[in-house]
Amino acid sequence: MSVCRCVCVVLLTVSAVWTQEVTLTARVELLNGDKAAKSHEAGNVVVWLVPVSGAVRAAYPQTRNPRLVQRNKSFEPHVLAVPVGSVVAFPNRDPFFHNVFSLFEGKRFDLGLYEAGSTRDVHFDKPGVSYIFCNIHPEMSAVVVALDTPYYGVSDPRGQVVIANVPSGKYTLQVWYESALPETLKAMTREITVSDANSTLGVLHFAEANLPATHKNMYGRDYDSPTPDSPAYDRH
Repeated sequence: MSVCRCVCVVLLTVSAVWTQEVTLTARVELLNGDKAAKSHEAGNVVVWLVPVSGAVRAAYPQTRNPRLVQRNKSFEPHVLAVPVGSVVAFPNRDPFFHNVFSLFEGKRFDLGLYEAGSTRDVHFDKPGVSYIFCNIHPEMSAVVVALDTPYYGVSDPRGQVVIANVPSGKYTLQVWYESALPETLKAMTREITVSDANSTLGVLHFAEANLPATHKNMYGRDYDSPTPDSPAYDRH
């Protein structure tokens, strides 16, 4: 075998080892005082990994048809994580109008009034957390977390997190949880090493904070009382 071929084989071998992919797991526990909260309350925690200098960064995956569906005067899902550049659909599956907006951090937009059966799209073109509401129904809320990394997961109702296809290497671990204070989230940021021998992030503990549950409409005012005779304000 020639020297050139030997070098190529060695390089390919090193590359295969370096880009070995790992499925990472973690578990979320929410604490309420001195007692752990019930497991079904541990969902909607976003966990993501940012490669440090020199680590492999894969191309962002194409999330298949990310959507925040409006149904029964709520958004489904409540928390949606997407890679930067994603176009998220906002289909209206209720038999009345909605007016989806976000004017708080992240992506700012106002989709205006749109009727049952129609859909509006939003391009999340920069990283950030977007708090989303309906200008008609104050009980509706959702969050879109746009991430500048392809390596992320959202905890299920049992608190389980899975991040697939992570190349071995060093990363900065970051988390987001709607009921956690900013300083709590910042304190949980740390550097980790991903490998076959280190494929779990362990248990992530959160203490829930008493954050305000109410919000203003998109004009910065309290919500008006609904008008029963208007389809735009139908609250059946």
